[in-house]
Amino acid sequence: MARSFLIVGMGRFGKHMAKSLTAMDNEVLAIDISEDRVNSALKYVTDARIGDATDEQFLKELGINNFDVCICAIGDNFQASLETTCLMHELGANYVFARANRDIHKKFLLRNGADEVIYAEKETAERFAVRFGSEGVFDYFNLNDKYAIYEIGVPESWVGKNLIESNVRQKYHINVLAVKQDNDFKMATIDHRFTSDERLLVMGTAENIRKIRK
Repeated sequence: MARSFLIVGMGRFGKHMAKSLTAMDNEVLAIDISEDRVNSALKYVTDARIGDATDEQFLKELGINNFDVCICAIGDNFQASLETTCLMHELGANYVFARANRDIHKKFLLRNGADEVIYAEKETAERFAVRFGSEGVFDYFNLNDKYAIYEIGVPESWVGKNLIESNVRQKYHINVLAVKQDNDFKMATIDHRFTSDERLLVMGTAENIRKIRK
C-alpha cells in the first residue's frame, strides 16, 4: 500500500530520500525554497513546490496532518530546520522525521517536535526510505547491491504455520534467519509456528520483500 510523504529540503539527503520513496511507489511532495531544486525534483516526485517551510501559513495550506510521514531534510540551516520541525509538530503531523548534523542539533530537534532524528546522507536515506516506505518493514541492512536483511512483521497468512507449511523459500525466495519476540532473537527452526506478535529477520531482494507484503 502506497504511503504519503512530505519532504522539506531538496539537498542531497532530501533528494536521495525522495528518489527512493518514489521508486517504491509512494506519493512524495517535495518542498524547497530554491526554485532550481524544486524544478529538479519534479522529475522524480509526485509533486514539488517552492516555499518557505518556516512560514506557518504555507505549511498549513499543505495539510500537514494528511501525510503519513513529514520529513525535515534541511541540512544547511539549523534554525530553519528547528522551526520547520516545530511547526510540523504543532500543525498535527502524524510523524516527524528530521536530520541533524551534530549531537546538540539532535537534542534540540527531539525536544521541539521531532519523533525521530538521524544523521544522514545517501546510505541512511535509503535505509529509512525502505523502513518508512514499506508497510510492515521495521528495519533494513544492506548486504550488497542485490540482497539485504529485513526485519518484518509476520504476514497474516503465515500465522500458525511453520516454515514448511508457509512454503517460504519456494514461494517467496527468501531465507528466514531468526525470530524476534520482546527484543530477544532465536534461530528460525523448521517446526517453529509463527505468531502475530513476532518479527522476523529475513534475507532476500527488495522485490522478494515487496511480494511478501502484498
